[in-house]
Parts: sequence; C-alpha cells; structure tokens
Amino acid sequence: MNIAKQMGSIVPVVALDQAEAGPLLARALLAGGIACAEITFRTAAGEGAIRLIAEQVPEIFVGAGTILDEAQAARAMKAGAKFIVSPGFDAQVAHFCRDNSLPYFPGCATPTEMQAALKLGFTHLKFFPAEQAGGLAYLKAVSAAYPMLRFMPTGGIGPQNLREYLDFEKNFACGGSWMCPKSMINAGQWDEITQLCVEASKL
Repeated sequence: MNIAKQMGSIVPVVALDQAEAGPLLARALLAGGIACAEITFRTAAGEGAIRLIAEQVPEIFVGAGTILDEAQAARAMKAGAKFIVSPGFDAQVAHFCRDNSLPYFPGCATPTEMQAALKLGFTHLKFFPAEQAGGLAYLKAVSAAYPMLRFMPTGGIGPQNLREYLDFEKNFACGGSWMCPKSMINAGQWDEITQLCVEASKL
C-alpha cells in the first residue's frame, strides 16, 4: 500500500466554514511543505471544499474526514476525496471503500475495533483519540498483539509530542489540527498557516 507515502507523515485535519477557503488553504499547506489534507465533514462546507481543492489544487492529496456512513463516503468520493477517515470503525463504510478501491482509515482505539478492521482487510488505522485514549504508551502496549497493523494517531497531538509519536515505527503518520487553526482560516492568515506547516515539517 503506497498510500502512506502519498499522505506524508503529517496530515492536517481541517474544518472549514467556507468551501471557497479550501483552495487557499491547500496552497498555504503546499507552501509549507505539506501535500496532504483531511477535510472534515463536520461542517456543511466540507464536501464543497474537497471538490474545489481536487479541481484547483490537484497537487494536494485531499481526503474526507469525520465520515460517519456510506452515503457520506459516496459523496466524498464523488467530490474528489482520495481517502476516507472515520472517528470510529464502520463496517458499511469499510465495505464501500473496499468495493471502490478507496483507502479507508477507521478510528480504532480498542483491540475489538482493531480486529474488526483487520478482519475486513484494513491494516492502516486511525488511532483516535490518541492522547485521551492512553497516548503512545497505550498504543505501544495494544499494538504489540498486532504486528501487521500501522497507525495514524490523531487527537491531542501537536508540536510538543509529534516527534515522539512519529518515532514509533508502527505509526506511519500523525493527524492534527494545530497547523490550521479555524481562527486563522477564517481570518485568511495563510502566511501564518504556512509558517506553522514549515515548523511542523521540521519536526
């Protein structure tokens, strides 16, 4: 699976209030050395933002986050999402993504969820909420039983612990929103967002 290389080691998790901000944000990310973004479906603008990014900034490997059901997954794929992320494991979304050769990263925080995902053939999982679920110590303990799994921890990760998470060999990437604060997005502070991305890339 080449998906990890396409995503890079840092995946900004972004909630947008205006779809038109999507391409502007995407260009700010690229300028900061990050070529991937997870645009969440938490807001009504998410779907439109994905479509605009896919059309106008194809260099960004754009995906859809907070996908809760198959219908949302279908809409995200139609909009141009290259991967799907869920906060939890959903079998219907998993089947849809597998049937459409769409990479799916279900949120898994327990052995039960990890085994459910593994049973359907998914080996790259989102560990969420990372810090609140027990952090890196918990992930190291539970992942010892699953040498075939790789993780994208998300939740409570920032400059203070990013390097520690990425140093764990079973983590292929980390997700986080600290590079794209909503206040900066809404204020159009694209240069400041680029600088945050530069600093994250250096880590």
